[in-house]
Amino acid sequence: MNLLDIIYDGQAQYLQRAEEMVAKVVAEKGKETPVKFPGTAYALPCIYAITGKKITNVGELEEALALAKEYIHPAKTLQAGLDAGTASAMLAEIIEAVKFVYDPIPYKGRDAEDLNTADVRTLGFLPDAEVRSFGVALVTQDIPGVAVLIGEAPDSETLANVVKDYQQKGLLTFMVGKVIDQAIEQNIKMGVDLRVIPLGYEIESVIHVVSVAIRASLIFGATKPGDFLAHRTYTKDRVKAFVNVFGGWDNKIIAAGAAAIELGFPATVDKYINEVPTLLLYQPDYEKVVATSLEARGIKIKITEIDCPVSVSSAFEGERVRKDTMFAEFGGNRTPAWELVTSIDLADVEDHKITLIGPDIDDAMFEEGKTVRLPLGVLVEVAGKDMQADFETVLERRIHYFLNYVEGAMHVGQRNSSWIRLTKEAYGKGFRLKHIGEVLYAKMRDDFDKVVDKCQVTIYTNKEDVERLYAERAKPVYDKRDTRMAALTDDNVEEFYTCLLCQSFAPSHVCIVTPERLGLCGAVSWLDAKATKQLDPTGPNQPVVKGTAIDERLGIWDSVNEAVATNSQGAVESVTLYSILEDPMTSCGCFECICGIMPEANGVVIVNREHADITPVGMTFGELASMTGGGVQTPGFMGHGRQLLGSKKFMSAEGGLERIVWMPKALKDDVAERMNKAVKEMTGIDNFADMVCDETIAVDSEAVLEFLETKGHPALAMDPIM
Repeated sequence: MNLLDIIYDGQAQYLQRAEEMVAKVVAEKGKETPVKFPGTAYALPCIYAITGKKITNVGELEEALALAKEYIHPAKTLQAGLDAGTASAMLAEIIEAVKFVYDPIPYKGRDAEDLNTADVRTLGFLPDAEVRSFGVALVTQDIPGVAVLIGEAPDSETLANVVKDYQQKGLLTFMVGKVIDQAIEQNIKMGVDLRVIPLGYEIESVIHVVSVAIRASLIFGATKPGDFLAHRTYTKDRVKAFVNVFGGWDNKIIAAGAAAIELGFPATVDKYINEVPTLLLYQPDYEKVVATSLEARGIKIKITEIDCPVSVSSAFEGERVRKDTMFAEFGGNRTPAWELVTSIDLADVEDHKITLIGPDIDDAMFEEGKTVRLPLGVLVEVAGKDMQADFETVLERRIHYFLNYVEGAMHVGQRNSSWIRLTKEAYGKGFRLKHIGEVLYAKMRDDFDKVVDKCQVTIYTNKEDVERLYAERAKPVYDKRDTRMAALTDDNVEEFYTCLLCQSFAPSHVCIVTPERLGLCGAVSWLDAKATKQLDPTGPNQPVVKGTAIDERLGIWDSVNEAVATNSQGAVESVTLYSILEDPMTSCGCFECICGIMPEANGVVIVNREHADITPVGMTFGELASMTGGGVQTPGFMGHGRQLLGSKKFMSAEGGLERIVWMPKALKDDVAERMNKAVKEMTGIDNFADMVCDETIAVDSEAVLEFLETKGHPALAMDPIM
């Protein structure tokens, strides 16, 4: 059987199963029964992207079958085979959708705590929020690529070596089939946060990673549903994914591989098959599988050697250290802790000097079996002929990322609110406090090599040292920085900055970063952009000299419009920085929050990415984001970072922070202090956050209005917002 016949046979098997399942669900559930995947604004995303047709109920699955059949036209051409692969993908999505009709949680890994039995090892469909959570890491290339592992490796150790290699390189790894059991056998930690994601055992579940790629095109690229050529171009050019097939492939796997190849994702197999150069590759040497796949997809990895007994990679960034796995803990309101990066003279730094002053975590004084808790002061001193004081905060914020890259470590917070946990497993492998210094040294020297010529790290664990040095060294530096930042406003700087990082996924999006409006992702402040420009003169952050404003109320500058038009290749010609109604700034898809108008309350609701439930405007975050992301302007809706909710420039053209009438409680609690302070200074209103409704009070619009009236919310007395 030649390659095309294999694909056609696999596609026929998908078709037969899909037709049988659709007929059964129509008969048993009725045509009006809803059909959907959880947590997505895109009704059966792959079919929607390919055809433009939303599938929302069981009866429409019959139409979906007909749409899939339009791609079935067997012929002796490669394109006909790839079309059969597309049909296979659509049919697989239908099969998976039917599973969700019968069981809202068919993949038990979603709600199970016990991971010791086979039926809880799979996650299946990833909601939009999880797809968006990868956004920043993908555009910054902290996630340089996406590996899809299918089948069964010759043994679990071989599989583990491949997965760990991808982890070390920071890739996002999906698994389908018995490779999941092999990973569990080798104690590989899995989950969305750990970027090793077990989808399911049946080959049809591979559609859930195809869905991730397709939704990247819908979410970040704003590619129109139904324009399948544009989606294929997007996934090929911007989603660096590939497939590894282990063990004896069958015809359904090869048909799925044809779907991957059509999206631009090359596949390697370890059982011989007629190769398609650069697309379908035979690689029987398991030690070369990773290199072959990365080369086929054009992924280049920069490896930094670090003296550390555990892995250090961005793949471990989302790892959480629970109490039952914890060996040692620092900070987090349990002990005093702080971290500081400061620049000093070259002559005063001994490069790669790592010093521990105080007890280590294996000191004999600690009681066997109990969690080690120590004070912690981390002082990173850097020097370089091009180093500037403005760069210190940029380097200091990277401590959070660098320590989270350590397998078995969790870092939260910054400055004197830092909180670090280490696992028993990391301790057992030999991780000690000096390795914190080794990681910070290696990453500072590698990531900031243009300005850091020397680096030394001193770690303090004696309480008296930690407290004394906080008062003498750390706090004065923090206070000086805060004073400077407080003085920085949009009005008293001469330039703003562009941020084009997200253009790798949202080509028409341009962030304009100002002192009072950081990037939508929440990760790029004005000082960060300023420093990045100096660190990387041709990089994503370029200055925009303000000049005279055309309209100060709306926040319109000729120079800003020119920068946006140029950098969006003419897709966007004008933006306002302070309005949500008139030419609001575009949104990429990585934004932390969305603001949307609630006309009946004469205000706006804010919803953060983590909040999955409905809002008073009748839409979830995902549904709002589907209208707002991808580099488009949507008057009345705007993506933004959390920090903007403490800015006096927040939609100031429409009345500002006083227009906020509802937000999820978790978000409200997070921003309350900053928001209250800004509103108090502008209006004299005390504790404004208490006037803002949340989901614990009301979600229905009438109930929200009743709450606002009870509180005397200022939005109700303001001029009509529309």
